[in-house]
Amino acid sequence: MIKRKFVEAKKQEFEIKEFIKVNMGKGKISDVKIERTPVGEKIVIITSRPGLVVGRGGEIIRKINNLLKRQFKLENPQIEVSELQDPIFDAQTIADRIALALEKFGPLRFKLIAYRQLERIANAGALGAEIRLSGKLPSERSRSWRFTFGYLNKTGASAEIVKRATAKAFTRPGVVGVKVAIVPKNTKIPDKIEINKQFIEEKLNPKIIESEKNGEAKASGKEKGKEKKKKKKAKIKEKNINKK
Repeated sequence: MIKRKFVEAKKQEFEIKEFIKVNMGKGKISDVKIERTPVGEKIVIITSRPGLVVGRGGEIIRKINNLLKRQFKLENPQIEVSELQDPIFDAQTIADRIALALEKFGPLRFKLIAYRQLERIANAGALGAEIRLSGKLPSERSRSWRFTFGYLNKTGASAEIVKRATAKAFTRPGVVGVKVAIVPKNTKIPDKIEINKQFIEEKLNPKIIESEKNGEAKASGKEKGKEKKKKKKAKIKEKNINKK
């Protein structure tokens, strides 16, 4: 019974999230978080366009609130809108942008659309990104295209730092699937080795300089010894010539 209640609660949360995303429209919402409190359900909508989500005087929020009460029988849903700080590093926002562009301009310009978004992500300072498009692009048969740059690990603990999202573009030839993966800037990579330049300058450089000096001193000592030997040989030759 307890397991069934947990499953039903998670199922309802998923349905609420999809309901809000569909009613708000594609490209407006990045994520929806639901927290259950003693007062009621707290629903946090994360978006890069808070003005479009809230509406004039909170009109859209009130409408969504009433729909949630009717359809999902929520007694006191509390909707909050949280603004996304860096939308360029949000995988869902980028995936929705690509899907909207494909629906607007058509699937024939898919390369230009993908490369433009990839260039914007790279210019913003992301460590790596990948865009995958699958569908009838541009032929009648379904194909998969991959656009990528930088660091993007797909296995192990370092794969958890990658932000992933999916979207669908409904075009005339058919549905095009969009997958986006981004590693934002200033992300700590577990398996990346960083060189401490300050340690090298403070600790290693003096030793290197000393060793170089010692090497130079040894080299100069050897050269002096060679010169002395040459002079001795020259003196011996002169003595031999004088004796003759």
